[in-house]
Amino acid sequence: MAAKTYLPDLIMSSTSRRTTETVELVIERLPGKQHIEYTDRLYLAGARDILATIRSVQKSVSRLLIVGHNPGMEQLATQLSRQPVKRKERDRFDQIEEKFPTCALAVLDFAVARWRDVALGQGELVDFVRPRDL
Repeated sequence: MAAKTYLPDLIMSSTSRRTTETVELVIERLPGKQHIEYTDRLYLAGARDILATIRSVQKSVSRLLIVGHNPGMEQLATQLSRQPVKRKERDRFDQIEEKFPTCALAVLDFAVARWRDVALGQGELVDFVRPRDL
């Protein structure tokens, strides 16, 4: 994440042991102090609840990292992604549909001014990184 400058302004994570351990490992590798919110709203949350959590984020946050659980994370990543425009985007989308493994990272970009305006099918799938790709 640091090498590709995927640096979140805010990390929102499930309160589970596994996700909190993941967050601790991630922040060790990121520069600067990280702002983290652990919330029960993300514990085993489905796509709808994760989206509601995203939409509740303050406008001042530009880059958000959600650390949660499957199948909700995988479902939401595919639901938020627009129809792929470029071949690389199509390849990334296909990889997510094939499998969204533990510790994978889907990077989506939205042309919105506020998180509450994030909508299904509107995110550009900028990157998808699986542990085996590293």
